[in-house]
Amino acid sequence: MTGWSCLVTGAGGFLGQRIICLLVEETELKEIRALDRAFRPGLREEFSKLQNKSKLTVLEGDILDEPFLKRACQDVSVIIHTACIIDVFGVTHRQSIMNVNVKGRVLLLEACVQATVPVFIYTSTLQLAGPNSYKEIIENAHEEDFLENTWSAPYPYSKKLAEKAVLAANGWTLKNGDTLYTCALRPMYIYGEGSPFLTTNIIEALNNNGILSSVSKFSTADPVYVGNVAWAHILALRALREPKKAPSVLGQFYYISDDTPHQSYDNLNYILSKDLLLSLMYWIGVLLEIVSLLLRPICTYQPPFDCHTVTLSNSMFTFSYKKAQRDLAYKPLYSWEEAKQKTMEWVDSLVDRHKENLKSKTQCFKDDRDVHVGIVRRCHQAPSSWLHTECDKGISPGPAASLSHNAQLIVFLVSSKPAHSLTQPEAFCPNHIPEDRQCDLLFPNLSG
Repeated sequence: MTGWSCLVTGAGGFLGQRIICLLVEETELKEIRALDRAFRPGLREEFSKLQNKSKLTVLEGDILDEPFLKRACQDVSVIIHTACIIDVFGVTHRQSIMNVNVKGRVLLLEACVQATVPVFIYTSTLQLAGPNSYKEIIENAHEEDFLENTWSAPYPYSKKLAEKAVLAANGWTLKNGDTLYTCALRPMYIYGEGSPFLTTNIIEALNNNGILSSVSKFSTADPVYVGNVAWAHILALRALREPKKAPSVLGQFYYISDDTPHQSYDNLNYILSKDLLLSLMYWIGVLLEIVSLLLRPICTYQPPFDCHTVTLSNSMFTFSYKKAQRDLAYKPLYSWEEAKQKTMEWVDSLVDRHKENLKSKTQCFKDDRDVHVGIVRRCHQAPSSWLHTECDKGISPGPAASLSHNAQLIVFLVSSKPAHSLTQPEAFCPNHIPEDRQCDLLFPNLSG
């Protein structure tokens, strides 16, 4: 294992960053190449602090840029491919998802063969196994169960095509005559510090008087901590580079979970009450999809949910990591208590930041000479990015960049002019609560 190197795609993402942090601890690793389309401000500096015995090179470019990929793969020993568009809510255009998740994988594999990279590890998703119906109970499933997603939604469909191609590429002959070794990891829902899904939910809650939305109360899942998913990638590359372990790993996929408690609910309530509500939500989702399809030639309409997200968010869907334990010697690097503590500390930092923002906005109100109050209603006849502001002398349009899904709410217009005289409100603070009337934020019990 002397003088090897590793390329990580999607290195600026939630998982990719954690893989980089663990890679720097690997022995005899001469270079890490961190590839992404863009890196957030400050991440380059964070990566520079990780430089130890291994050289860390940041590569900024497009996964669809073939010459760029060929240069990135030169003299590389291992590729960890995490880059993809994750979209479970139908926000991103289908062709964009297919391009990055499928075509990007094709180009990277071709570059891998030309550059004679012997090891390719693909970050897949549990959604390849379903769920296909919220009525179906899947509990502690394993790789030999041969579960397969039947949805045509672009994200799971693109990941299914990509994983199949990566595993089928195992055994390919490289340009120098060597053999390509591949495997895929299917992590559960990933949580932890920096989680984009958690960030969105928390910010929405902070802007909604501290109340978290509840759309998945009928689900039972086994979330996995981001640090443990990153650790599984390290163990997979070790196994594929170890002659004695590699044969059992070649062309295989592995479910990656940890000891985070399954978020379970009372079985009787599950059986007696679930179908009544969810069947209605499911068929509303079908109708919303039809409306979206009919409106597509005229405008883009994003439904609040569809039948796929209703199923995904409300199914009993858990998996075992015994195969990864057997073949990769995988054991969670972080316990549930450690993962919970780290994530809760990060959530606290988001809450503190939000409170600071509220204080600065409150100060703006105090400093303003004339603060006018109006009622905001969503304007259904216009794009969702606009609202109507009602006041005592008519209606004026205004931006809605940070508003929640509430149909009606109080806003404070920061302006020295009357609300009706504004063509666009200069600034506003949705759901503003004076400091002396703020109540404690409501969060669920993370201990399960």
